[in-house]
Amino acid sequence: MTNNFKKEEFRSNDGSHFPYEVKQNLKVLAEQLEVLREHLGKPIKINSGYRSPEWNKKIGGTENSQHVLGKASDIVVDGLSPKDVADAIEELISEGKMLEGGLGRYDSFTHYDIRGKKSRWDNNPKPKAKPKKKASKKSE
Repeated sequence: MTNNFKKEEFRSNDGSHFPYEVKQNLKVLAEQLEVLREHLGKPIKINSGYRSPEWNKKIGGTENSQHVLGKASDIVVDGLSPKDVADAIEELISEGKMLEGGLGRYDSFTHYDIRGKKSRWDNNPKPKAKPKKKASKKSE
């Protein structure tokens, strides 16, 4: 597909073959990830790329998942937090070096897709709020 990404890295975990239109989308996605790889200077691991509709349903993916279209990847970069990876993508998009799309922040990976319009979400667990201490009344 590209210098650093092979189509096997994007294959659905159920072993399904890519439909033709999915292959075209994956090529564009891989080219975008090459830009990120060059910027970071580190390899990118694809946790999830294309998902067949059956696999997407089995794992509880959304019906309109960009993964089913071959436009999405869930990625990890050794030595960088998902937040750092997402921040780098955000920077590259703002500089016009990567395509605008979906950017999801998770606790163990970053989601990036090439849907063509801006979409952002944060699925990190929210820290629990500390209970407020009641003000003590001083005797006068």
